[in-house]
Amino acid sequence: MEIAGAIAFITGGASGIGLAIGEALHAAGAQVVLADIDLAGARTAATRLGERAMALALDVTERPAWEAARKAVEARFGTVSILVNNAGIGPDLQPLDTMPPGNFDRLVAIKLTGTFNGIQTFVPEMRQLGTGHVVNTASMAGLMASARLGAYTAAKFAVVGLSEVLRAELAPAGIGVSVLCPGLVATNLAATTEREGITLPAINHPEQGMDARLVGELVLRGIRENRLYIITHAQYLANVTARADGLAAAFADAPNHPGGAIPPEAEISPD
Repeated sequence: MEIAGAIAFITGGASGIGLAIGEALHAAGAQVVLADIDLAGARTAATRLGERAMALALDVTERPAWEAARKAVEARFGTVSILVNNAGIGPDLQPLDTMPPGNFDRLVAIKLTGTFNGIQTFVPEMRQLGTGHVVNTASMAGLMASARLGAYTAAKFAVVGLSEVLRAELAPAGIGVSVLCPGLVATNLAATTEREGITLPAINHPEQGMDARLVGELVLRGIRENRLYIITHAQYLANVTARADGLAAAFADAPNHPGGAIPPEAEISPD
């Protein structure tokens, strides 16, 4: 997809991965909207980028706010052609059977339902244009499971599946879909999570990870090349392969019943 002249809407755009994606798209010639619950941070970043950037306050769980955001963007720039559903918070690292239900609900509402809200808001206009691209931020935790990441992993796995379905649905309309699955990235995720009322234990936080600007460049390439999966950390290949091998092995003695094939139009293509 051509980036220059595109209008990109990025949630969680005030800092971290969202801001890095915004900066990469802006440098490539896009007009960018940095939407975030942290309006002050988004305004600071948009001011630094200049006239081709704007900031909006957005809680991705609030559906009426999405419609207001769409109208504000269209009044300033026009129709959004790149949607980046990036907003999210971190895990509370509690076992599933003892984690506060409110933590589970809030994490899923932001990451999974928030992504759905973005799709419903902007994809219909992309269909009308006959072009566009959607990037949904999941995680390496959306491709492999780890203890004490229950709600986080559940939401991220769901975003991967949602993205694969969306790609199959939108390919005939000429719209690309990517799912970003980063490993540890240097962001302020810990502060963002605690702002949502989820207290994190004293552990090493993601500030020690990969430079977010590298992730932004990978996403830029992923949009241009319409990659389904955007991977940031090659060292997790063995973990993801082990999971895939376990799934494949489970088919070895499974019965083969006629009539269970997936219709061709529902198949997912990674290219």
